[in-house]
Amino acid sequence: MNSQLDPLKYDSKGLIPVIVQDVKNGQILMMAWMNREALEKTLETGKVHTYSRSRGRLALKGESSGHFQHVKEFYTDCDMDVVLFKVEQVVAACHEGYRSCFFRAYDPAGAQWKVVGKKVFDPEAVYKK
Repeated sequence: MNSQLDPLKYDSKGLIPVIVQDVKNGQILMMAWMNREALEKTLETGKVHTYSRSRGRLALKGESSGHFQHVKEFYTDCDMDVVLFKVEQVVAACHEGYRSCFFRAYDPAGAQWKVVGKKVFDPEAVYKK
């Protein structure tokens, strides 16, 4: 067990929000959840592991796509209730084919969110839906 993780503050379900950022250009790639086990596995392997609330289990980011996130730096905020991983991203973080999960921008003049990212892979081909 890693005692440096002890002061982190988890919610009532034992989860802590995690922000994943590209170490080279600073782009926010995704937000996810981790439990203590996911954090320890991430630090042990050097690849981001999250806790999938919908599947109720640990998930290695990239296990289906091969789009792994290699951890380079690890931080927590002043309240120690959010963590930040700076990573080298293989291909893309978003399961919809975009490099970042944050590919939609609010458009105050429009009726819908504006897609501002470009797809970098075809999810149909990668996930064989």
